[in-house]
Amino acid sequence: MIEIEDDEGIRLIRLKGETASTSFSRKSMKLITEAIDSALRDENVRGFVLTGEDRFFSAGADINDFQTSLDEDEIVTLIHDLTGLLHPLLMRMRRSSKISVAAINGAAAGGGLGLALACDGRIAGNGAKLAASYAGIGLSPDGGTTWLLPRLVGEQVAKRFFFNNTIWNSQQALDFGAIDEIAEDPVTAAIDLARKWSRWSEHTREATKHLLDTSHDNDFEEHLHHERVLIKAAGCTPEFKEGVSAFLDKREPDFS
Repeated sequence: MIEIEDDEGIRLIRLKGETASTSFSRKSMKLITEAIDSALRDENVRGFVLTGEDRFFSAGADINDFQTSLDEDEIVTLIHDLTGLLHPLLMRMRRSSKISVAAINGAAAGGGLGLALACDGRIAGNGAKLAASYAGIGLSPDGGTTWLLPRLVGEQVAKRFFFNNTIWNSQQALDFGAIDEIAEDPVTAAIDLARKWSRWSEHTREATKHLLDTSHDNDFEEHLHHERVLIKAAGCTPEFKEGVSAFLDKREPDFS
C-alpha cells in the first residue's frame, strides 16, 4: 500500500505495509515504480518526498520470495524482473528536474538503500538504519549502490561498508556523509528541503543534477564545454529574464 499527499507542488509518497518492509517483491516494486513515475510525470509536482512506515523506510527484497524462486529454479528471472523495474526508475529520478528527498524513518536496505541514495537529498530520523545486506546472502550489490555511495562517502569507506556488511545508524550515516541531516521529524524536514530546492527554475534543477552526475565521466575541458552549452540554453529561458529582473529589483524571483 502507498499513501500519496500533495501540498503546494510537493508530493509525499509514503510506503506502507509490505511496500516498506519487503519493497522488492514484484507486487511492491510495481506499486513503488508507479507512484514515483506518477510524481515525475505530473506537471504540478516540482518535488517529492519518499518515506516509509514504522521501522522500515524500504527494507529490500522478500527473502521468502528468493527461497521460492530458488526452489522453482526461477531466481535469475526474479532478479532480472526486479532490477528491470528498479534500475530504469533510478535513472528517471536522476535525470528528472524534479527534486527528490528521502525521509529515512527506519531501515533502508538493499535496493531500498539504492532508492534512498538515488534521491537528491536524504534526511534521517533517529531510528534510521542504512544497510547493504548483499554480502550476507551471497549477492553482489544492485540498485546503483556501488555508484551512488562512493560519490557520497568515498570509495574506501563504501568498500568497508559493503565488505563488512555494516549497518549504519543515523549518526554514523551523517558522519560519513551518506545523509544530509538528522531530524526528529524527518518527513517535515524533507518536505521543507524539497520545497526549498524546488523553488528554482526547471532548467536550473535539471541541468545542475545532470552536470553533477556526469562530472566524473568528463575531463575538465569536456565538462567546461558541457557547462557552456547548458548555461547558454538557460540564457534563452523566461526564468533567466525573471531572475535578472528580480535581482535588480531586490526581490525574490518567481519561477512558478
